[in-house]
Amino acid sequence: MKKAIITGITGQDGAYLAKKLLNEGFEVIGFVSNNSMSNDRFNLRYLGIIDEIRYCGVDLTNKDDVMAIVEKERPHQIYNLAAQSSVAKSFSNPGETLAFNFNSVINILESVLAVDKTIRFYQASSSEMFGKVKNLPVKIEHPLNPISPYAVSKVAAHHTVKSYRTAYGLYAVSGVLFNHESYLRSPNFFCKKIIRQGIEIANGKRDVLELGNIEVKRDFGYGPDYVDAMYKMLQQIEPRDYIISSGESISLKEIVYQVFDLLGISHDKIVINPELYRPEEIEDIYGDNTLAKRLLGWNYNKDFFSVLRLLIDEELKNSKEIEHK
Repeated sequence: MKKAIITGITGQDGAYLAKKLLNEGFEVIGFVSNNSMSNDRFNLRYLGIIDEIRYCGVDLTNKDDVMAIVEKERPHQIYNLAAQSSVAKSFSNPGETLAFNFNSVINILESVLAVDKTIRFYQASSSEMFGKVKNLPVKIEHPLNPISPYAVSKVAAHHTVKSYRTAYGLYAVSGVLFNHESYLRSPNFFCKKIIRQGIEIANGKRDVLELGNIEVKRDFGYGPDYVDAMYKMLQQIEPRDYIISSGESISLKEIVYQVFDLLGISHDKIVINPELYRPEEIEDIYGDNTLAKRLLGWNYNKDFFSVLRLLIDEELKNSKEIEHK
């Protein structure tokens, strides 16, 4: 049986990826931090796979710790999804963001190099790496211009993966994923926040939704489909990096209005707070998914308004089930 390691397995992508790999016949090992072995694993429980995974406590910033477990487990594939992934938090704590997001990647790659160079490695890169792009859509060869500490950390990791691929011949690739949402998204992410708080407003539990700059535009897609692209990237003959995106952008304002319209909420419940603006902001960005569709056979064609309806329906269903318990 093939064996795969997933770091960040308790997150949205980690949970969906674990389910995908289990369905493909893999034994799945989830790396969790040593000080959070009893962490909330809601996402894995929600997908019904919590007991099908073997968990290992690992400090990804400790090279010896990572090396020992890779040596013991000898996986066929490693998917590195663990990161300090909040852009806002990276501005308030840049050192921690840079240290974890870079050192964890180095330690895994060094372990692969020392233990077994045939291990295939996937790195979760981010569209934030491109910064303010003049010529859209973004292609994989676009220059990287990070404007947040989080993006800087992802650029460093991205270049490192490419370096190990070219210098040592490792099958090491980066998936540059644009925004992708699901019911399992953390509450601090935009779509999850507005859906949950919108439902609270509709139920009379909240008065308004307070937001920052909603004039900006982003490329949004559906999380489970993006995870399929991750898996496909490690099944190819030749390793290469890909952009995984919907191929179009939509303004945050359009998303908020659509959610409020679907929930029957007046737009005057939206309050813009300039204090929530980021120090630097990308006005518009969307990716070119042509390469992923052509070479990976990744057939993504969902309209994001239909995705929003899926997310709202799932949120409403689960909130009602919680109320009935």
